[in-house]
Amino acid sequence: MRGLDTPDFLRIVEAVRQGCNVLVLGEAGSGADFPTLLYERLQGELSSAIAVYKGSGKLFFQRMAEALDIPTTEYKLDRNGDVVGENPLTVDALKDELLENIGANTLLILPEAKRLSASIRYWLEDAIAAGCRVVMFSPVNPGRDVFLDLLEIELELPSDQAIREVMAKEAQRQGLQLSRSELAELQPLAGRNPMLARKVVRQRRVGLKHQRPDHTQYIVIMPIIIAALMAFGIVRFIGMGTQNKSLYIFGGTALVSGMALKQLGSVRGARKRFGQ
Repeated sequence: MRGLDTPDFLRIVEAVRQGCNVLVLGEAGSGADFPTLLYERLQGELSSAIAVYKGSGKLFFQRMAEALDIPTTEYKLDRNGDVVGENPLTVDALKDELLENIGANTLLILPEAKRLSASIRYWLEDAIAAGCRVVMFSPVNPGRDVFLDLLEIELELPSDQAIREVMAKEAQRQGLQLSRSELAELQPLAGRNPMLARKVVRQRRVGLKHQRPDHTQYIVIMPIIIAALMAFGIVRFIGMGTQNKSLYIFGGTALVSGMALKQLGSVRGARKRFGQ
């Protein structure tokens, strides 16, 4: 969907070239092609590896080591010291082997960074201390351990036209013919999220009823509410100082009512963007 010359991509490439460790933020699915594009762009400059954590720490480190041409086995010796075979390295041994072989010319690209376990995140801190460059992709910054040291680059949301292009490609892949008017009708259901755009097309193909959009964009009005409540409190104090019972009663009643409504309005909990 997005080429190698977009401002977002160029900012990430330049940050990596300057030796920065980067956390790329954006709606889930908005930067799906970026890890591969980044790998291809910097392949001749840095020793790079793309690793996705899928629940197995050993498999995660094995794939990373294989991509970096780092040994994942050790020789098995008999009593006489002769080599009789090879044994796969343990997880701890893989971590140590990686740390010994990575450096300033190594780049680790980690999509779906929010999945990373605590042990992997702590290992990444050691990898960064060894000079390794890291680029992570996540919908949100968790704000803990290794994420605190990363330079944040937030992706701009795709345009409506870009979302329609994603939907058209997904429709073609699914063998579904969608006219421009049909794409225009479906596009609001996906908002500006490529992942939802593909989902909407798949729903159309199997004939499922389209649900309201999962993505959300909000304006924070809490400061306005707090300011209004403070204004009612001022009215109450004015009534108290001027001995005006009407102002005193109105200000106090409005303040208490506003606080009660504010608490009731927070029962639904916090809303987050898709993928957060």
